[in-house]
Parts: sequence; C-alpha cells; structure tokens
Amino acid sequence: MSEGSQPDPRRRVLFLFSDTGGGHRSATEALVEALELEFPGRFDTTMVDFFREYYPSPLKFAPELYPPISRVPKAWGLSWRASDGRGRSKAVSTLAYPYVRRATNRLLRENPADLIVSVHPLVNSTIMRAMRRAPRPYVTVVTDLVSTHAFWFDRRADLVVVATEEARRKAIEYGIAEGNLRVIGLPVSDAFNNPIPDRAQWRTDHGWANDRPVILMVSGGDGMGPVRRVVKAINEARLPASLVVICGRNEELRTDLSRVAWNIPVHLYGFTKEMPAFMSAADMLVTKAGPGSISEGFICGLPMVIYARLDGQEDGNVQYAVDQKAGVWAPRPREVVETLRTWIEDPQARAAAAQASSNAARPLAARQIARVIADQMGVR
Repeated sequence: MSEGSQPDPRRRVLFLFSDTGGGHRSATEALVEALELEFPGRFDTTMVDFFREYYPSPLKFAPELYPPISRVPKAWGLSWRASDGRGRSKAVSTLAYPYVRRATNRLLRENPADLIVSVHPLVNSTIMRAMRRAPRPYVTVVTDLVSTHAFWFDRRADLVVVATEEARRKAIEYGIAEGNLRVIGLPVSDAFNNPIPDRAQWRTDHGWANDRPVILMVSGGDGMGPVRRVVKAINEARLPASLVVICGRNEELRTDLSRVAWNIPVHLYGFTKEMPAFMSAADMLVTKAGPGSISEGFICGLPMVIYARLDGQEDGNVQYAVDQKAGVWAPRPREVVETLRTWIEDPQARAAAAQASSNAARPLAARQIARVIADQMGVR
C-alpha cells in the first residue's frame, strides 16, 4: 500500500434466507463463515429472514408453518410440482408481487448492500423486480442438491451457484445462461472438515461405547419424519451397535423416546451445534433426504441409510446418494434395519460405502463460493 493510501472499504453483503427448514440458515452461516476465513475483515455481512422480518401476514409465519406442512409429504409434493415450471412459477410470482411489494422495498431500503446473496428460492423474483430501478449485483446459491424448483432460477441474477451437474442442467432448462452458472457444491460449515483427532477418547468422554459401531440418526433441525417407527425398529432388532438420535427442536419426540425400554445403548439429544463432532465420531448415518445432512455425511465419509424424503423436492437427493453408492433408500423401518445389519456384519461393505461417500464430498464448496461472491465485487 502506497504512503497516504487508504485500505479498501469493507464490502457489504446481504444474505436472504428463511428458517423454513434448517438448511437455509446453516448454508447461509457457512457462507458468512467462509467469507471471513477467506477474506478476514474485508466484508460486513447481514443475514435477513425475509419471511419473518419483513413479509406481511400470513407469510411472516412461514417458518412456524413449515414443520407441520412438511409432515404431510404427499401434499407437499403436490404443491411443489404444481408450482414448478417456468410459466407456473412466473405466474405465482407475478400474483404474489403486489402483496409483498412494500415489504421487499422496505427490506432493500433498510439493508443497503454492495451485493445480495439469495439462499432461498421464494425471494428471487420479487427482489429482482423490486430492484429494477436500482439494480445491484445478485448471486443465487441453490441449496437443493438435485431436484431444484423453478423458483430458484431468475435470469436477471448475475450468477447462480448449484451443487451438482443435475442441478446445472435444470438451471439451463429454466433459462439460466451457461455463462452465469457455476457448479461448486453445497456450502456447509468448515467444522465438518476438521475430524476429531481421537475418536475413541471423544466417545469415552461422551459416554458412547467403543466396543461396537455407532449409528447416528438425524431428522433435520425440526425432528421431522417417521423417526419413532425407525428408532423402535432398530431397538427391537437388538443390533450390536450404539444408537445416537438427534431429535432437533422436537421435544415431544425426545420425551417419547426417553420412555422406550431400550435393548441397545442409546443417547438422545435435542437441537445441537455439535453435529460435526457427532458425524466424525459415528460409523453410519440414518437420515432423511435433506441436502445439508447428505452433504455433511459425504464430507464425514459416512455410509448412509435414507429413510424419508420430501416428495418432489428431495426425490433427486435420494437417487443421487444411491447412484454414488454412498447410500441406500430404505423407506420402511425393516429395510433400515436390514441395511444396518448388513453393514455391521460386513465391515468391508460398510467401508466401501464410506469410501464412496467420501468420494462424493465437496468439502471446499463454502470457501469456493465465498471466492466467487468476492470476485463479483472485485475483491481478490
């Protein structure tokens, strides 16, 4: 830096997300973290839950409505498919805009930024329309792995980042120019790249057994899906393993499971920030088909049993994990038990699935996306 020159001002980045499921927030937090890791002190970041903080009723209650609605997967799938497609998604956005116009204008006015990053499909078209008189750089980071809805893709975005080649093809189908697309991966916390140095000691410290494999069962931040039935089937099978169940914010689920007469060692947890350590310490992952959990499982090299999915939205995630040979689709509790039993009795088969899971990982995705965001503002 020459004498008398001033350092570059901190760039302002506005992240738009909503707590309709835990994945949008965790992906956003991973990007905020990655920007600071890659460019210390160069950015001021703001996270806005646009539904909760700005949109009018009843839309402002979307984060609270999401868990009960998503527990009816068939109805979810019908609405997802009914609104998918370029023409249908445009019609929905056009009808919605007059209702949210004042909210989006206020959002932009109260959150000045040098660049906006969207990490949610339901904000893109309305924000783009609101910015037509005062445009600013706009990046969409798609946080669905494969089955990407048309709401994600607005041709006015300066850049669209997707996680897989399958999502890239869908983006092109929906009108995104190839030059405005990047296939990078799904952003997850950098902590997943730092495995526990001494797994045996960590397990001992947390009361987990070291004389048998550990099955980690997750169900999203809200504890969704047929967790009770799957957990009880594993227990009744008396598998020679320990079971760790993350119930998320679903306290009713945790209370119910605490009353079970357990036949195997079990550990029940509510919502936790220790997921990177839990995955690092586990041997197998039982999960719903959330893109975040699958991506985290890949990075931790966990063979996974997928027991539930959101119809439409998560169909492609299941097939992707199966095609990678990293996971098994097991929608019935007995199928979950059969897969786990195979992996417990055949460590080589489990190791092969674990290696396939590692091969599918994109551990540097968050940092790479952070560099792309910075590049849009001329920060090197």
